[in-house]
Amino acid sequence: MATQLLVEYPELSYLSRQDLEDILSDPVYFQAIFHSLERVKALYQSQAELGRANESIASHNLTMQESLYALRSDTKNAFDEARSLESRWKDVEKDQREIYSRYTPQFLLMRLKHSITAQDDASEAIATAFVQQSSNNGGSGGGTPESGMDIDDFVKEFRYLRRVYHKRVIWGDKWSKGQVSWREG
Repeated sequence: MATQLLVEYPELSYLSRQDLEDILSDPVYFQAIFHSLERVKALYQSQAELGRANESIASHNLTMQESLYALRSDTKNAFDEARSLESRWKDVEKDQREIYSRYTPQFLLMRLKHSITAQDDASEAIATAFVQQSSNNGGSGGGTPESGMDIDDFVKEFRYLRRVYHKRVIWGDKWSKGQVSWREG
């Protein structure tokens, strides 16, 4: 066993057997011999160097601490703003789809058909009102200042309303024949 000990620790080869037994029995003597070994000194030296390197790194990290906290805060604020904008983007996109849906060919055709009906109703209403006004005035049809619209004003208004009606009907007919194309873009 002593031989194996001396092979692994040649630094102890100068010690006698009695010294080796004393090392094992006396903890203070053991510590003195142990700390005098070159391997142990090198280990403590490495440990001290690592400690100084860690202190240097820690010191450097501490000098960067405030700027890192500020950067973290800025990053969090930017992230929060991005999430807010992302949420708002979904609302804007929904609004955009809703607005664009009002300009699809199908929707525009529906509006044209409704406007044709409304235009026809408006021209018929003015004609009915004029006929009733004329029959209330004794059938003269000329109109008087107190009775409302005279015949020239009626004809002008009625012709305008019917012209718009017929233009819309023509566009509806062209559409149904496939002669209207919509450019999207």
